[in-house]
Amino acid sequence: MRTDPLAEVRALCVALPEVTERLSHGEPTWFVRDRKVFVTYADHHHNDRVAFCCAAPEGVQQMLVEAEPERFFRPPYVGHRGWLGVYLDVEVDWDRIAEIVEDAYRQIAPKRLVAQLDAQADGQVATQ
Repeated sequence: MRTDPLAEVRALCVALPEVTERLSHGEPTWFVRDRKVFVTYADHHHNDRVAFCCAAPEGVQQMLVEAEPERFFRPPYVGHRGWLGVYLDVEVDWDRIAEIVEDAYRQIAPKRLVAQLDAQADGQVATQ
């Protein structure tokens, strides 16, 4: 059975500290502390594709779009700021998507929340 990409992206986003979801421009969007966007979903919003757009570390957008244009793209409106577009209507590696979402969160979240995320990760590693 095919995975529901919206449900998967939602689960990854809301698992992060102090993340909220609401519609923005008609699409599900995730915010840090209900103020700063770090991921926005796109269900055929700007083209005939299912995707999401997210904040990305400097240089990552260009590198991924050049290496894998079938999976990644420069999104409209926010691409000039280095945001990354990720197609979800292709074969998806959800572990890789989880890393991309976490990287997006780290770009936007304040240092205290990033430290909280790191502490949670350290605690999970210690119990495994």
